[in-house]
Amino acid sequence: MLFTSLMKYGIRMQALRVIDAKGKEYVFGDGSRPRCTVRLWKRSLNYTLPLNPGLSVAEAYLDGDLTIEDGTLFDFIEVAAINYSRIETFPLLNILRWIGIGSRKLKQYNPIGVAQKNVAHHYDLSDDLYDLFLDQDRQYSCAYFETPDVGLEAAQLAKKRHIAAKLELSPETHVLDIGCGWGGMALYIAQETAARVTGVTLSEEQYKIATERAALAGLSDRVQFRLQDYREVDETFDRIVSVGMYEHVGVHHYDEFAAKVHALLKPQGIALIHTIGRLDEPGATNPWIAEYIFPGGYIPALSEVAPTLERHQLLLSDLEVLRLHYASTLRHWRERFLARWDDAVALYAERFARMWDFYLAGSETSFQHEGMVVLQFQLTRQIDAVPLTRDYISDWERDHCAPLVQKKSVSGG
Repeated sequence: MLFTSLMKYGIRMQALRVIDAKGKEYVFGDGSRPRCTVRLWKRSLNYTLPLNPGLSVAEAYLDGDLTIEDGTLFDFIEVAAINYSRIETFPLLNILRWIGIGSRKLKQYNPIGVAQKNVAHHYDLSDDLYDLFLDQDRQYSCAYFETPDVGLEAAQLAKKRHIAAKLELSPETHVLDIGCGWGGMALYIAQETAARVTGVTLSEEQYKIATERAALAGLSDRVQFRLQDYREVDETFDRIVSVGMYEHVGVHHYDEFAAKVHALLKPQGIALIHTIGRLDEPGATNPWIAEYIFPGGYIPALSEVAPTLERHQLLLSDLEVLRLHYASTLRHWRERFLARWDDAVALYAERFARMWDFYLAGSETSFQHEGMVVLQFQLTRQIDAVPLTRDYISDWERDHCAPLVQKKSVSGG
């Protein structure tokens, strides 16, 4: 059968035991851990799963047509992730993969209007959902783990501090936050430096909460949020920061993004773009993620980003690769989500909770085993816009490294 042919070809490490709809058992791999047993409840899965495993495996799990008999969902996804580079070279999948890469510009076409609908699909869900697993500041992007054993709250604070340190901020600077989320980065900058910040988002829920938070913190005179596409902003700024938004730009719009950043940034300005990236060559978005989680999203390779910066005269003054930080972040998120499982089911029903668990587990393994990282691009228009050495970054972080305390403006609710 086609599915067993795929598994025999692709699963060479760890162990996967499959029980098909007839009760017949197959064992693949070398027997090492992690190990997992799955059962297929429909005979048709022997053919539908290998045709588009990136989508159909997840859908079969959500529908209860594929169940975990031994081990956990995470074990199953990790076995697949460890072997994925081998699986995707299966001749049929290799053909489908290149078809996916060829059509990605169409799938990631995000003009004004479509981009807002794509954002709403994910970010305008119930506020209560994000409270189940995010930190108190609702930082929905990779944290920065200065030591492996640090907690999520401290790691997210360190992420904001690390980014702010690269921006050379002062009370005189005006900062544009593209894709400002629930406002945590903007509020941190205003609190720590007294800089003015303008944040833009396409999410109505995020805009509402961010505005409320600024008022609660007494920072409405320094921090303003807008429900606006960044392409419609027409002022210029001393600094630009964007955290976790570039993944939603789409390959078709990379030149548009770079051109707009150049237009918005003053000649001596500094921009910091924090985005997920891939270490290998350009690829295609996982079809399940594109369908269920982030429509219009794409994780770029460095080779796709750098040429657009060059074409639009944005100088790459600093590049940092955060390797396993997002895997740790996602592990914290998933542990928190599973601890609140009953609340998630009550909020959106069992199938949604299973979908979110699959999303978090799959994302964690992609950073652990499939070459996903986080890239921080520091960009300038002038070669002398930042200090000669990187010492200013660590100096700023040390000077602003106060103990983790709860401030009234930090609450995400």
